[in-house]
Amino acid sequence: MKARILARVAPIALAAAVLGGCNMTPAEIYSSDEIFAGIESIPQGTGYFASESTLPFHAPDFNAISEDDYMPAFEQGMAIQKAEVASIVNNPEAPTFENTIVALEKSGLMLGRVSYVFSALTGANTTDRLDEIDTEVSPLLTAHYDAINLDPDLFARVKTIYDNRAAMTMEPEDAVLLEKTYADMVQAGALLDEDQREQVKAINSQLSKLTTEFGQKVREATVDGAVIVDTRDELAGLSDSDIDAAATLAAEKGMEGKFALALQNTTQQPLLPALENREVRERLFKASAYRADQGGDKDTRLLLAKIATLRAEKAEIFGKPDWATYTMYDRMAKEPATALGFMEDMVPALAATQRSDAAMLNKRIAAAGLDFEVQPWDWYRFAEKVKAEQFAYDESEVMKYFELERVLEDGVFFMAEKLYGLTFEKRDDIPVYHPDVWVYTVFDADGSELGLFYFDPFQRPSKRGGAWMSNFVDQSYETGNKPVIYNVLNIPKAADGEPQLVSFDWVETTFHEFGHALHGFFADQKYETLSGTATARDFVEYPSQVHEMWVTYPEVLQNYTKHYETGETIPMELVEKVQAASKFNQGYDFGEVVTAALLDMKWHALSPEEAAAIDTPEKVDAFERNSLLALGLEIDLVPPRYRSNYFNHIFSDPAGYSAGYYSYLWTEMLDKDSRKWFLDNGGLSRENGDHYRQTVLSRGGTMDYFQMFENFAGRQPDVQPMLISRGLLEE
Repeated sequence: MKARILARVAPIALAAAVLGGCNMTPAEIYSSDEIFAGIESIPQGTGYFASESTLPFHAPDFNAISEDDYMPAFEQGMAIQKAEVASIVNNPEAPTFENTIVALEKSGLMLGRVSYVFSALTGANTTDRLDEIDTEVSPLLTAHYDAINLDPDLFARVKTIYDNRAAMTMEPEDAVLLEKTYADMVQAGALLDEDQREQVKAINSQLSKLTTEFGQKVREATVDGAVIVDTRDELAGLSDSDIDAAATLAAEKGMEGKFALALQNTTQQPLLPALENREVRERLFKASAYRADQGGDKDTRLLLAKIATLRAEKAEIFGKPDWATYTMYDRMAKEPATALGFMEDMVPALAATQRSDAAMLNKRIAAAGLDFEVQPWDWYRFAEKVKAEQFAYDESEVMKYFELERVLEDGVFFMAEKLYGLTFEKRDDIPVYHPDVWVYTVFDADGSELGLFYFDPFQRPSKRGGAWMSNFVDQSYETGNKPVIYNVLNIPKAADGEPQLVSFDWVETTFHEFGHALHGFFADQKYETLSGTATARDFVEYPSQVHEMWVTYPEVLQNYTKHYETGETIPMELVEKVQAASKFNQGYDFGEVVTAALLDMKWHALSPEEAAAIDTPEKVDAFERNSLLALGLEIDLVPPRYRSNYFNHIFSDPAGYSAGYYSYLWTEMLDKDSRKWFLDNGGLSRENGDHYRQTVLSRGGTMDYFQMFENFAGRQPDVQPMLISRGLLEE
């Protein structure tokens, strides 16, 4: 997943609206003149975040930052940007692209620095104090950005330039920045009347508080929802390292001698297939599915219902029928109907697959002499057994070839070298926010420094679930900065002295998140607002997904898959079984994602009246269930990947995937079609990598996405490779 914080421009814009593209070279770097220098009304900041870090690439110096630095830095950063914007508004000269659009782009430097670091820590290594600051500052930031976006005098200057754009001579990227600035301000409410703007500000403030609270409650419920088991025997089937980790967690919770099974963010839990004890499986699954859904102070249902209502009310102010229509203005798909139609067309074949898969599993259960029908907590256990029988494939055996450091350095980095000519140097002189974080300098094919990469792989209670990429520093020729990027994962950490083996899923995730990182490292933009991964929500996952194809590509696979005991390279026949098995169990694997995406769209297709009527926890449950039942999918057997009560992607702050979770499926279509192109054109080669870098990875948010894809593939995207890869269509 790509997480992005926009601290320099209003947070309403989580992706870039685009028109055309350009490719800046270092020789064309624009001067980063101090546009606000000498203006006495602009205060000077103090403290760590008042100036750029002196570390390489301006990376944050975590040794010099304390929790007490954040709130003053936020307050000063907002005051400075407010004064900078006032100087733009009060400029007696006629509005120009430089004195208004570029000046606005350059405002808020201090606020950007503190926001990027603070966001990273609250996601990856939070504390009670950071959570308190998050609760306090979130509505203040919302109000701050609203004041900028909804400033009628500022918008008048922007509109003057926008209305005159046909008569102006601009570089293509300048034109895109102008279009985006105007569109984002309109989306924020610049064309509304004064009463409407005040309503929007009030709603934004409430949403900021509620979405922050939602994310915090989900994290607390996830941590507190760990399943406590009394005896080691009840954990039969788990590896010794998993059992040791459970014992350690129980001890940390003050229950020495017991075992605690930690929850991960998704509905299904990775330990379920191995657990032999059905009662423990059921407890673990239900603890996951009903977290934040059992009453008490961690129940999120009324929160999410209020969030959905406020979003619908905000959309209505803008004359839109629902939040999905309002928020998809800058997406590749553009309209909710396009996304819904794309997903609903898959439902009949998917539902049939779910029913046939369930029948297959029930047959396998009966063959084992067991007297029950498959339930969600049984599904993966027996699916794994059938897969092992059909493909002679055992995930635990495959894991022995996937040692984490090799996966990263001999797999991911090797792929990046072969495709793009990159090389990497591990650093021990860069301060990190947690001892488990690894840091590397990234070098381009010509030997020049491309940026800095942080890798934070392990699960811990201070980290939210899932995996993501973001920036500490964005690439920009306007600022002269190169990217500083981090990847965050949630791999269970091996016990001391044990090899750090990872599942095949986490191997894919490691390649995926580094695909996001490459998208950021290859940024080639003048402006931060359009740089790297600053793309449409339903495009940003595409470059990361396509890099998963190299996980099982023979040349890459044989370089990093070494048995941790024997050093043997993974046998190709085992790889072929892994690839054949990838189409197995699509009724669940694909179904849970489709159901979650459709659930997201259902919540965000509500009118204000419909949303307001969902005003009790019971009505939240009923809405979720009835919405999904109407689709005809087997939701009791295949529940959504995230139920509403812990669907952080769409209800937390920032909820960049609201009315956008379909993006994972949409971009999978682009991904699978691109994989076909790579294989049709010779696979892993510098020529192919350089072509993909030139046409996609370096483009940022500077051009139309359909045109970008056509520049790469020579045609528009085709959905058939995706359906074939999922086993829903014959090849």
